[in-house]
Amino acid sequence: MSILQAIFLGFLQGLTEFLPVSSSGHLVLAQKIMGISEPALFFDTLLHVGTLVAVLIVLWKDVWALMRRPFQRLTGLIILGTLPTIVIALVFKDAIEHAFTSGAFLGIGFLLTTGLLLGAEYLSSRKTAGRGETEMKYTDALLIGTLQGVAIFPAVSRSGSTIAGALGVGLNREFAARFSFLMAIPAILGAFVLQLKDLLPALKAHDTETIFGGIGLPAIIAGTVTATVVGIFAVRFMLNLIKNKNLKGFALYTAVLGVLVLADQALFHLFFK
Repeated sequence: MSILQAIFLGFLQGLTEFLPVSSSGHLVLAQKIMGISEPALFFDTLLHVGTLVAVLIVLWKDVWALMRRPFQRLTGLIILGTLPTIVIALVFKDAIEHAFTSGAFLGIGFLLTTGLLLGAEYLSSRKTAGRGETEMKYTDALLIGTLQGVAIFPAVSRSGSTIAGALGVGLNREFAARFSFLMAIPAILGAFVLQLKDLLPALKAHDTETIFGGIGLPAIIAGTVTATVVGIFAVRFMLNLIKNKNLKGFALYTAVLGVLVLADQALFHLFFK
């Protein structure tokens, strides 16, 4: 992988991790188009670290408030919302890995994201006033967390699913966005821990081929820094956009992308053999 390819994948990770269009789906699709079988474990892990750093920087006030008073209601909501994600990840581990390897789920995943975004906007438009943090119920967190768990499958957007869930249960747009990105912290951290667990055997065996996969350190650093910088702008962009705009533009984008992927998988086989 060249430095330019690493920067492109870092840009893609940083941007699509927080836009409701699915980072996993775009990365799998980009790898198919670029002919990259699978990124090295170390590189993929550091891309997630980059996006984690981005959300921590943008939401540092919220994170600091949670660290200062960890036993508060918002902490409980975030933890409760994370539990369904963990259960889904463990129960459907093999199916998720197959979906990433084959790419067969991509078209359906993008269309599922479209449906979630449109459904959320429809439900949100029927509610006169959104609820804030103090009015949020624990059952709301469970529903949002379940949708986040579904988004482990490639092409189902994590941010899109959680924002859609938050809007769908009647949370106001500002808090829906903030809660979605706060939930991203344990989700991305969990993905990092799982990848680190897979990386440990290679580290112990000094298996540099598995760790680096032929990717040089400059490319790894360039991709990680790009993911962080782009991620910062993406989080800020989405926090401002959700307050004032709807998500129908993103729904249209994922719908078109889903149809194109399905068409290639069924008919053209340009990238999906």
